[in-house]
Amino acid sequence: MSSTPDTRTTTAAGADIRVRFCPSPTGLPHVGLIRTVLFNWAFARHNGGKLVFRIEDTDAARDSEESYHQLLEALRWLKIDWDEGVEVGGPHEPYRQSQRHDLYRDVLEKLVAAGTVYESYSTAAEIDARNEAAGRAKQLGYDNFDRTLTEEQKAAFRAEGREPAWRLKVPDEDLTYDDLIRGEVTFPAGSFPDFVLVRAGGVPLYPFVNPVDDALMGITHVIRGEDLMPSTARQLALYGALVDAGVTTFIPRFAHMPLVLGEVGNKKLSKRDPKADLFLQREKGFIHEGLLNYLSLLGWSIGPDRDIFSLEELIESFDIVDVNPNPARFDQKKAESINGDHIRMLQPADFASRLVPYLLAAGVVDEPMTAAQQEMLQAAAPLVQERMQLLGDAPGLLGFLFTSDITYAEDALATLPANAGEVLVASVGALELVPETEFTTAAVQSALSAALIEGLELKPRIAFGPLRVALSGRRISPPLFESMELLGKAETLRRLGALVAHRS
Repeated sequence: MSSTPDTRTTTAAGADIRVRFCPSPTGLPHVGLIRTVLFNWAFARHNGGKLVFRIEDTDAARDSEESYHQLLEALRWLKIDWDEGVEVGGPHEPYRQSQRHDLYRDVLEKLVAAGTVYESYSTAAEIDARNEAAGRAKQLGYDNFDRTLTEEQKAAFRAEGREPAWRLKVPDEDLTYDDLIRGEVTFPAGSFPDFVLVRAGGVPLYPFVNPVDDALMGITHVIRGEDLMPSTARQLALYGALVDAGVTTFIPRFAHMPLVLGEVGNKKLSKRDPKADLFLQREKGFIHEGLLNYLSLLGWSIGPDRDIFSLEELIESFDIVDVNPNPARFDQKKAESINGDHIRMLQPADFASRLVPYLLAAGVVDEPMTAAQQEMLQAAAPLVQERMQLLGDAPGLLGFLFTSDITYAEDALATLPANAGEVLVASVGALELVPETEFTTAAVQSALSAALIEGLELKPRIAFGPLRVALSGRRISPPLFESMELLGKAETLRRLGALVAHRS
């Protein structure tokens, strides 16, 4: 019996580290999947190692090319690059599982030659019947019956037209490994029976092809979700056989990341939860820097009381052994707050350019943008950069600057004080006295403060709230006086008068 990690476990470090991201192309990319590739990518980049991106697409009923291209789109938007794999190639091509069946057949032949697998002809009904006859629970499954079949028995099964499955001879000993996140883990001998690697008819199964791909591609560290931890025992058993058969020379290190929980309760964040939808988060206005910063905090920390850092700082500091094994909870408000911090870190021109897709999608600007629209955006973007958490807020905050057709939101009209008409009329009177050539932020603020704060003795909220509604149709807008300067004297006066007319 053994209760220590296999001495054949890799000791790879630094540039020798090789990790992989191997999703199945089913459905839309979700934040849990992205956290997985993020931790693998950060670990590889921190150590100077390599990230391999391969696709596990052997489930023809569920896999789709659309999903495959969405995975590529997701990683490219997030600016997570890879060193080998689909689209970029490498020494272990092909990187799509569906194209590697010849390789799997070759590995099976090596396992057969090494005597670590065997033919199995038992049907599910026969296994159940044997368990019942022996007084064993059906849930215990396969009883390793075919391990000892004679050649005559095998020939008899073939004569019946049966095709064999191939099962791994699971070693009768404890299987122990040192999880980089969770410490030493032992699976006691007898925890699971010999399991099928290749179905009758030659169809290889996931418990076979996944470790085989890792072995053939020289993957040194398998970093994946906690939900896959139970399969590690079988992978350790198979890896031992692959080493014995000369397919690989080492067993990889494993690290199982904590679950990501939903905002309520203790259930794993569902793939169907809107918060899990990567593209929906992008549509709301996350930038890749902000989203990756937040996702990295789901189980890891750069330091005490510090949540905001760049991707360069993440790479510099990240080590998989520092990941906390306890479940992490997805907090949408915190994610948006962190995203806002990263928005404020953008250079003004970069920030303005990132607003364009959202303004285009809402029909706020033309495609291509006119020179006047580009000029307005460059001037207006700095006014909202400090107060925006999501780029998707841009049409609502800036849309009024690109149109003369203002629609008043009901909640904005509801905030108007009883004396709103008086405020608007006094404002028009004050602004008419400001020369058009001097219609600047400072001049506008001075004129309105004199008329409303000093003249009518109003508090700023009462004084300026109606003006904000008149200009934008909303309760919240960019800074008021700067907005008036951007709109110009004539348009500002027209909008103030329009609200007076609307109220009357």
